[in-house]
Amino acid sequence: MIFTTITKDLQKELKSNLPQIMILLKKQPAIAYKKIGDIGKEVGKKYDIELLVNFPHKGKIENFDMYGKQDLSFIVDMERTNFPIKRGIIKEKAREIFGDVETEDAYMYEGKEGVKVFLGPANEAGRKEERIDILPHSLHVWYEFTDKVTEFCDWLLENVYLVKDVDHKGETKYEKFRIKQKEENV
Repeated sequence: MIFTTITKDLQKELKSNLPQIMILLKKQPAIAYKKIGDIGKEVGKKYDIELLVNFPHKGKIENFDMYGKQDLSFIVDMERTNFPIKRGIIKEKAREIFGDVETEDAYMYEGKEGVKVFLGPANEAGRKEERIDILPHSLHVWYEFTDKVTEFCDWLLENVYLVKDVDHKGETKYEKFRIKQKEENV
């Protein structure tokens, strides 16, 4: 239920800041976007993850009712290149929850792995944008959080990413990774 907990927490925080966000969107859209991103990061810190609120298409930022209910990225551990379970188990769980859904291996290079679960048809350009990208270090949900999407993502965060329902204080694993990268580049 950790996906549910995190997304409900995010939705509550976004809703409480909505009047300010709406004003900023009219006057300074870039600052509004930053404010939404900052709220996501603060919520993510509670769970030791980096939580990114995405707006992949023009106009989505004006859809206030959907804030925190679609298009999120959960960055868990940037150093992880492999899943703690077999990819096949992830695909089986996707088919168990969604039924006849298309899945495929992804990002299979340099010892890395990933899985894509496609939830909708290809667009006019031939791209399948309604999907869930599952990487060992991060989860990217490019779809509305329906009951089935929520059930699957709850399972992923608990069984693949091992995210616990705790009130974490301090730097997330992603922040520690970025600090380490900066130190190595100096």
